[in-house]
Amino acid sequence: MKKIKAGIFGLGHLGKTHLKLLKELSSERGDIEICGIFDTDTEKNKSIPEENGFTVNNTPEELLSKINTAFIITPTSAHFELASKCFKSGINTFIEKPVTDTTEEAKMLLQLAEDKNIKIQIGHIERFNPAILALDSYKINPMFIETHRLAQFNPRGTDVSVIQDLMIHDIDIILNLVKSKVKRIDANGVAIITDKIDIANARIQFESGCVANITASRISLNKMRKMRLFQKNAYISIDFLQNTSEVFRLSDGSPESKDNESVALTEFVKGDKKVKLFYERPVSAEVNSMKYEQNKFLDAIVNNEEPIVTLEDGLQALEVANEIINEIETSQKIKI
Repeated sequence: MKKIKAGIFGLGHLGKTHLKLLKELSSERGDIEICGIFDTDTEKNKSIPEENGFTVNNTPEELLSKINTAFIITPTSAHFELASKCFKSGINTFIEKPVTDTTEEAKMLLQLAEDKNIKIQIGHIERFNPAILALDSYKINPMFIETHRLAQFNPRGTDVSVIQDLMIHDIDIILNLVKSKVKRIDANGVAIITDKIDIANARIQFESGCVANITASRISLNKMRKMRLFQKNAYISIDFLQNTSEVFRLSDGSPESKDNESVALTEFVKGDKKVKLFYERPVSAEVNSMKYEQNKFLDAIVNNEEPIVTLEDGLQALEVANEIINEIETSQKIKI
C-alpha cells in the first residue's frame, strides 16, 4: 500500500492524546504521515498547528481530500456523519467507542462499508490492555463473570450514559470472551449528577449458560476497573488499572504457559486423581494501550488484515449497551 496519510477529527482531551501518540508512531514507523486535524471548535483548530506545524482545515471535507486514513475522536453524536463521509470516500477509518449513538446508525455504516475495501476499527481500548494481552496463551471459557468499573466524576463523556461511556468497555471484552448469543438482560440504574444514567448494574445471561454481572459508575470516590472470570478448574482476576492478571487453576500436569512463573499452592485428591492448585501471574506486555491500538490498526491497513476490533464488534457492544439502557428505562416506568 502507498503511504498512510492520516487525519484526526476531534481535538478534545482524547483527540489530543491520539494525536500525540500518532506523531510518535509516525516517527517510529516511517510509513505514516499526519496530514492534518479538524475540530468544529476553531480555537482548538488554531492551537494545535501552532504547536505541531499542521495546517488548519476549515471543514471536514478539506481534511478528507488530503487523507486515506481517518481517526474519528469526536463526541459520539458526530460519529455517524463523519464515518459515512469517510466510507463513501474510500478512507480507512478508526472510530472511538461507542461506534455511534444508535444501533440503526451502526447498521447503516455496515451497509455503507460493504465492498469498499477499507479497514475499520472501533476504539475499544481495553482489548489492548496488557492485562488482557497477557492471557493470550490461556483457554478462556468463563461460566460466570463479575466486573466493576468505577470512576470519579468528570464532565467529559457525559454526552452519553455511563453504560455507553464506561460499561461498554466491559461489554465488549465479555462478548469477545464468551462468544455466545445474549439470552436475557436484567438491569437497574439511576441518574445522579447528569440527566443520563450515572450508575448502573446489569446481569447478562448467555445461551451458553454463562452469566455476567456488570457494574459501572462515574460518581465513585475511588477508581476501580476489575474483572473476575470463573470457569471450570480456574479463576482469573484482571485489573485494568494496574495492567495485571492473576490465574488460579487446577491441573494434574505442568503450567499452562512456559512464559509465566507458576507456583503450586496445594495438592489434593479430586475424584480418582491428584490435582494441584497453581497460582500464576501472566507476563504483561509493557505497552501503551492506545498507542498499541493505533499501531495494530495501521498494521491491519498495511498488511491487508482484519482489524482486531471490527465494526461488527462495535455494533454488537452497542446493541447490548442499548438493551441495558432500554431495560433500565422500562423498569423505571413500571416502578412509577
